[in-house]
Amino acid sequence: MKLLLAEDEKELSNALVAILKHSSYTVDAVYNGQDALDYILASDYDGIILDIMMPGLDGTEVLRRIREKGINTPVIFLTAKSETDDKIKGLDLGADDYLTKPFEMGELLARIRAMTRRKADFSPNNLKCGNLELDRASYELKTPEHEPVRLVGREFQMIEMLMESPGRVISVDSFMDRIWADGEADVNVVWVYISNLRKKLAALDADCEIKASRGVGYSMHEK
Repeated sequence: MKLLLAEDEKELSNALVAILKHSSYTVDAVYNGQDALDYILASDYDGIILDIMMPGLDGTEVLRRIREKGINTPVIFLTAKSETDDKIKGLDLGADDYLTKPFEMGELLARIRAMTRRKADFSPNNLKCGNLELDRASYELKTPEHEPVRLVGREFQMIEMLMESPGRVISVDSFMDRIWADGEADVNVVWVYISNLRKKLAALDADCEIKASRGVGYSMHEK
């Protein structure tokens, strides 16, 4: 499970990263709001931990911008502020939880587990883009005009990532981190899988396509 931690206190950040990794999370750490926004837009996370008071963009502005772009990744705010108004503002912007510093690490881990469970509970069984539908229960990709195509393993994981956020560019590194986490594959394997998926979309007469953004990654779009 992959998390983004945005915390400008580097000693605290290093301690949190060490504990999160020990708890079997993959963690990207950044130290300001602009980097947090850039990472969120370029990658795919299971959860985001945002400090409110950060250089550049503060946590509430980062959250506002990602929610405007339709990114619904669960977010926990970390902050030294304990005033009710700050909590209300964060929750109104779409934060999932709020933890005031100082906090117990066990409490943060419990909040992360609860946050990611809620994400799973509310994930739709089917993902859609135009006439294309991905059935997460049966691993089938289908359109009304054709028999479903069953996907296996990494093909399913890749198309799922693309269809969760149509229009959002997913980097090659994000595919590698999520699907080839063992690090044994070469990055060229992403292109091979994309090529195979494009052939399946064509065979289904899908009115969605996988577009490449040179040097950046891939995204799903309606034609």
